[in-house]
Amino acid sequence: MKVIVLGGSGLQGRAALQDLGKSDDVTEIVCADVNFAGVNQFRDHLAIQKMFYRKVDITSEQNVASLFREGADVVIDLLPKQFNDTIAKAAVEFGIPMVNCSYANGISKETYEKALENQVTIMPEAGLDPGIDLVLCGYGVSQLDEVHELYSYCGGIPEPEASYNPLRYKISWNFNSTLMSYQRKACMLRDRKVIDIPVSHQHDQEWVETITIGERSDLETIPNGDAIQFASLLGIEKGLINTERRTIRWAGHASFWRSMVQLGFLTTDPVPGLDCDVTPYEFLLKHLEPRLQYKRNEKDLVLMKNIIRGKKNGKSVELIYEMVDERDLETGLFAMNKTVGYTASIVAQMVGNKTITKPGVLSPTTDIPYEMFIKAIEKRGITINEQKNIWNGT
Repeated sequence: MKVIVLGGSGLQGRAALQDLGKSDDVTEIVCADVNFAGVNQFRDHLAIQKMFYRKVDITSEQNVASLFREGADVVIDLLPKQFNDTIAKAAVEFGIPMVNCSYANGISKETYEKALENQVTIMPEAGLDPGIDLVLCGYGVSQLDEVHELYSYCGGIPEPEASYNPLRYKISWNFNSTLMSYQRKACMLRDRKVIDIPVSHQHDQEWVETITIGERSDLETIPNGDAIQFASLLGIEKGLINTERRTIRWAGHASFWRSMVQLGFLTTDPVPGLDCDVTPYEFLLKHLEPRLQYKRNEKDLVLMKNIIRGKKNGKSVELIYEMVDERDLETGLFAMNKTVGYTASIVAQMVGNKTITKPGVLSPTTDIPYEMFIKAIEKRGITINEQKNIWNGT
């Protein structure tokens, strides 16, 4: 198959390119980007003999159309989220299936309708979070007759030896996106009551909870995102008693950000009295970003835990799925890059080889073959531990 990777020179893109190159089914890989400095530094880890470069200005509809006219079996979109709908529309117009790693709400209603009308497969949310979490929760839900509780936790953090700054955090993703996630209100369900947590209270102590993953403790979680909407994707919202989505960090992270939020460092109004229009948010982003970079010999960790509780054949059951991955120091790829890029590659290959053929805008919660995906990600060295316990719930 022929695969186009938009944003292939980025860190997630490099992981996808590496994974695609290892597949016998993939015979041609088009790395499309504005420059190729990143991918050129990564050449030793790629199947260069399969690769072609295409310089593309993604803001130009003519550039995008020219690329898509060359044809492909599937496109992987790893561009910033503001381009989601542009690329999805182009994919539908040219009849090329597409996979991306961003939230589905970046795709317009019009594109949803056109994808179905034109019988084109569009799979958003095929990364880490959203992505692997959706697959694992969908898998767990499919094994129960009733689901009463669902908890989903995910986060990227430094290994303990690298968590020495006051935030106990370093950048393995996009720091702007991290700060934006701290400005996304949370919604959860407790004892069937909807609880909305505004951005200004997201890091308050009453919402911070501890968690253990494997042998790793000293972790805390903060609510992030709409857990009820997540449950509705899984079709389980009516029977739910409790559900939460949370971000994982080292203990103490929430306390730091609670102070920063109270001091207004995430506000986006210009600071009065300065010679230029600079917002606290812009200053914080530019000031901290270079100070939170990993050293070449430091590892990041990706941690995920999903808990699904309910009934099977009248018995109360608890299913737990845990995943831990770390940076590959040989290639330099962060765990964050691998869990996103490899997932996109796996799903794109499923689309390209016709394992997934359903048309329209799909969801990993229902439209990715669960067990096949889990086996595929484990072949890449990313292990998912499954536990099945008796649950003393209702």
